[in-house]
Amino acid sequence: MLDTDAFDLRKYLSQNPQSVAVWVALVALILFGVLRYENFGGAYNFTSFLNYNSMFIIISVGMCFVIMTGGIDLSVGSVAAFTSVVAAYLSPYGLEVALPIAVLAGAAFGAINAFCIIVMRIPPFIATLATMLGAKGGALVISGAETISVDWGSNFTRMGMETALNILPWSIVLVGAVIVVLWFVLEKTTLGRTVLAIGGGADASVLMGLKVNRATAFVYLLSGACAGLAGVILASGFGAGQPLEGIGWELSAIASVVVGGTLLTGGMGSVTATVAGALLLGLVFNILNFENGRGTISFSAYWQMVIRGGFLFAVILFQARVTSGRAARKAQT
Repeated sequence: MLDTDAFDLRKYLSQNPQSVAVWVALVALILFGVLRYENFGGAYNFTSFLNYNSMFIIISVGMCFVIMTGGIDLSVGSVAAFTSVVAAYLSPYGLEVALPIAVLAGAAFGAINAFCIIVMRIPPFIATLATMLGAKGGALVISGAETISVDWGSNFTRMGMETALNILPWSIVLVGAVIVVLWFVLEKTTLGRTVLAIGGGADASVLMGLKVNRATAFVYLLSGACAGLAGVILASGFGAGQPLEGIGWELSAIASVVVGGTLLTGGMGSVTATVAGALLLGLVFNILNFENGRGTISFSAYWQMVIRGGFLFAVILFQARVTSGRAARKAQT
């Protein structure tokens, strides 16, 4: 993490090689795309890329907080599908009604996860797996397993289909504002330090007098709320609630978090690097789509999944090597 008293660039680079590498890779990939493809840097690709990937960015940031405590949330994709249906049903009342209620619905699933993990002592993997199935089933039940069209006469589709000042999609503006707040929470507050401390050792955090249960509840509520926001963006951008969407989104979020340098064991993480990880993964598939358009190489959706898995595997190996190297240096000292 950054030292707020005195920033030592060399020290930061040595302590956060993966977080730095993801930004370097992101910039390099952007330059590659701009130089290779004619319309890659155009306004349409820019806005559509950010608009679509805003959903994955926000659920990845929520997942980052969960993983920093050493937990996991497998329910985010299903919760996003559920809240997209809820938002679609509420779309006649406008964005000002549909947005907060859908986010609260997502947070409610997070509250269920927190209750199961904190009170009932159920492992996060099992608790969130059950919630994933419940949210997916709920989305299918209330929608009748069909897409639910939104009310095009209200302002609901504005967030997913319009831009602010003809520059940035409203979805990414909202997501960006949430990210700034969460960065501040992690870097500047006691709650953020507690989240990291829990990942370093929950029992030790309790002995230190930290409010472990409160912080744990916060991260799962946050993850659910972020999934709820992703569901609103999904319904607003596609013009319909999508009960069958969200499959594999939890894996994409985990991949973005890991690519950004957050340890799966917890205790270390970065909001900004997670955003870069989500953008990097999204950019890989954006470039693959452009390559398909050139007709030189054809990458099917199945091959894209293979590439994502291979990319994630390589990053995990790199992370394991860095972690073991740090452990060896500490042992020597």
